[in-house]
Amino acid sequence: MSGFRSTGSRADKADVERRLATATRGAELLDRKQRILRLAIDGLQEEADAARLAWQEQARRAAVWLQRAAGLDGDDRIMEAAPDNPARVTVRWGGAMGISYPQDAECLLPYPSPTGGSSALAYAAAAHREALQAAVTAAGTERALLLVSRELLATRTRQRAVENRWIPLLQDQLAEIGRRIAEQELEESLRLRWSAGLV
Repeated sequence: MSGFRSTGSRADKADVERRLATATRGAELLDRKQRILRLAIDGLQEEADAARLAWQEQARRAAVWLQRAAGLDGDDRIMEAAPDNPARVTVRWGGAMGISYPQDAECLLPYPSPTGGSSALAYAAAAHREALQAAVTAAGTERALLLVSRELLATRTRQRAVENRWIPLLQDQLAEIGRRIAEQELEESLRLRWSAGLV
């Protein structure tokens, strides 16, 4: 926009007016998007907090049962109880307002290995499976919150750029074109009066 050259014509004025209307509408839409994103962030924050608390509780429970199993069965028996295959995570992506973020994260756990140890070992294995699922859910909600928060920040930056730079620049250009048109009309009026011998 800084390289805009105007001849002071009415066509230039109409062009800048159109650009100014577009920029004003864009600022309004960005403001609306910010409000929608703030509401989404509030909901995601609640989900993330609840998921984090659930994960922490499950992790504490798993740690207690692991300590009991270690005391009763020993490290070798615990290692034998570990599944042969790793867990897999699937993430279902969704989005809104042009943002893609995780809507659901699920942990696909391998079939548990039969344990030959104490009941504490079985409880420890089950507790760790639940803690892993809770951790995956918490990670998904945290990632969604992060992505939507980044989009809110980017939207804020865009809106400030439009409102504080783009719109004032267009308003200045419109005022300058208006002055040039007024000068041209005055010159034309004086020229017509001079040619008519009125001056």
